[in-house]
Amino acid sequence: MESGGGAPCGAALNIVEFTLLVAAGALAAGFLGALTGLGGGVIIVPLLALVFHVDIHYAIGAALVSVIATSSGAAAAYVREGYTNIRVGMFLEIATTVGALVGAALVLYLHVSAIAIIFGVVLLYSAYISITQNPHETEKQESDRLARLLHLNGTYPTPNGFENYQVRGVPLGFLLMFVAGVLSGLLGIGSGAVKVLAMDKVMKLPFKVSTTTSNFMIGVTAAAGAGVYLHRGYIDPGLAMPVMLGVLAGSILGARLLPAAKVRVLRVVFSVVIAGLALEMIYNGLSGRLR
Repeated sequence: MESGGGAPCGAALNIVEFTLLVAAGALAAGFLGALTGLGGGVIIVPLLALVFHVDIHYAIGAALVSVIATSSGAAAAYVREGYTNIRVGMFLEIATTVGALVGAALVLYLHVSAIAIIFGVVLLYSAYISITQNPHETEKQESDRLARLLHLNGTYPTPNGFENYQVRGVPLGFLLMFVAGVLSGLLGIGSGAVKVLAMDKVMKLPFKVSTTTSNFMIGVTAAAGAGVYLHRGYIDPGLAMPVMLGVLAGSILGARLLPAAKVRVLRVVFSVVIAGLALEMIYNGLSGRLR
């Protein structure tokens, strides 16, 4: 069968069953995306492509719409609670937005199997880096000159009150954000995985600040790529609507639970989920099972 606008979904489901199942999967994706800063697209694309057999271009288009919903649902709560570093987010959005436009343009020149393999490799690397990272000091390190010039240093709430942190590695972080933007436009994942890793590992932001700032940023990045996909006809309203609503509900729930979550648990969930999806995407890409 096909969903509303012609995105093939392959499963023998009527439109109501398909919509409800997609919405349920999107709810889980939004919940996990909000907790880890990944954005729901990192799960939505494999879910639609592997489980529902949706054409990967339509899956990416729906995922980009869902990423905007994730950012909208979680970002406001994080800003209100004092976790998000707005200055860092707005500065890095320059790089991610340009990268998203480049990535969306590359879709015309890459085969579906190549997109799936790139998707899987990126997620595997992200899982490995996340699970092997060690905690770093945030209040004792010295910020770099550019961070001080742009007033990027900040504070975030802890059980003992607000804690100061210094931002480092701004030039390399900016470069990695361009790469994250390319991946967002190409893969529809919101590039939250690369953004969190760049801010946490390179720029030395506390992990919860990294995830919340990522959620603040991914909506703008995804919007740039979504515009290109919309122009090419790859955003199907019948598919994008249940994905968007499910992810939005899940992201709001995840945002409410984040303050009480343990960083180590977030890292383990981050790594296990995306590693499994990565292996499945690589296998299907190599075997040519994706359209």
